[in-house]
Amino acid sequence: MQTDNSQGHDRENHYCLKPRRLPLMKESPRLLFEMLRKLLRRRLFSYPTKYYFLLLVFSVVTFSVLRIHQKPEFVSVGHLELVGENPSSDINCTKVLQGDVDEIQKVKLEILTVKFRKRPRWTAYDYINMTNDCTSFIKRRKYIVEPLSKEEAEFPIAYSIVVHHKIEMLDRLLRAIYMPQNFYCIHVDRKSEDSFLAAVIGIASCFSNVFVASQLESVVYASWSRVQADLNCMQDLYRMSADWKYLINLCGMDFPIKTNLEIVRKLKSLMGENNLETERMPSNKKERWKKHYAVVNGKLTNTGTDKVHPPLETPLFSGSAYFVVSREYVEYVLENEKIQKFMEWAKDTYSPDEYLWATLQRIPEVPGSLSLSHKYDMSDMHAIARFVKWQYFEGDISKGAPYPPCSGVHVRSVCVFGAGDLNWMLRMHHLFANKFDTDIDLFAIQCLDEHLRHKALETLKH
Repeated sequence: MQTDNSQGHDRENHYCLKPRRLPLMKESPRLLFEMLRKLLRRRLFSYPTKYYFLLLVFSVVTFSVLRIHQKPEFVSVGHLELVGENPSSDINCTKVLQGDVDEIQKVKLEILTVKFRKRPRWTAYDYINMTNDCTSFIKRRKYIVEPLSKEEAEFPIAYSIVVHHKIEMLDRLLRAIYMPQNFYCIHVDRKSEDSFLAAVIGIASCFSNVFVASQLESVVYASWSRVQADLNCMQDLYRMSADWKYLINLCGMDFPIKTNLEIVRKLKSLMGENNLETERMPSNKKERWKKHYAVVNGKLTNTGTDKVHPPLETPLFSGSAYFVVSREYVEYVLENEKIQKFMEWAKDTYSPDEYLWATLQRIPEVPGSLSLSHKYDMSDMHAIARFVKWQYFEGDISKGAPYPPCSGVHVRSVCVFGAGDLNWMLRMHHLFANKFDTDIDLFAIQCLDEHLRHKALETLKH
């Protein structure tokens, strides 16, 4: 399948404008005045008029050159630092990131105070109002609007983000991963409040490379709709540009633990392979796809009806909803008839997102896939897509636990990270971590955000 690359090339030229335009603009005044001199020699104007015309053109050229060479305030390195975004707090993020026990305890005590609990918070309506003026919004929220390096500019990434609430979390996530050369599709649950959808549309409208999915699903827990939400974004992103190299899917409670440059280098090291959790299917999960499930009164229900065997020569594998996949993988998934039949079969199963992507990754002809041999099984700790702390695996690392106890709270056995989790987490090889929540521990996100931004900008200072 051939794709029109013209839009992608135009976009690349736009985003890389700064490094490419300066040599041209140095020559532009001379070329313009040379053209003007030739025009005046043709005596198209009367004697006084041509000098008024000359003055007008000179003014326009001078103004244009000054505008082009003037660096906007919000692009400066100093302004883009995120330190001090919460002036009412005296939490020292450097100490938090170092794992300082006293500073982490200080965070926990501050979270319990009445002052913190009653702090003002931005609502969806605040974002609707802020995004009425995109220039002001981008400046105020300190989005990075130019590629930070040639290496990053030449390796665009596509993101699919599935959300349904917590607009400030989405803003923080998008800001943390936003780069002008990347592409971002946001899928908003159809059940979300109108104000939330309007706020997301407002944010997306401020960026040419951010958009809301063309088709929105009403997402039901553990149903096919969760997969379909990603597929809708996958389709939109594939059609939007032929430039991006890899697709990463996220939810609104994810946050990066690597800079964009680090993510780019990790993706380049994959050499076209995909990276996601994919392991032998445990026996206790087989019931999920051996029975027919249906959404009844907004909840996925086991009907008790047996399903036919999946239309694949290969076995099913277990994994998670999250993946890091190549553009070639996406093309294959969207266009291969055998894959389409398998996905059609999976639509009435329980939590298909936890075996679909893992299974596709083990089909030999799928681009970037792994061998069927169990020796190629990849656990969530070895995959780079997402770092998650499960309550039943937490414990003493010296005694074999995969990770230390959660510093935050548990929701459905998953750790919602606290500030005390950051020091250990940042040593992991994963690209993202889940879950974060400003209502649980704002400082976990704030300190991580500050750290990543400072690390990203550090390369510009040398």
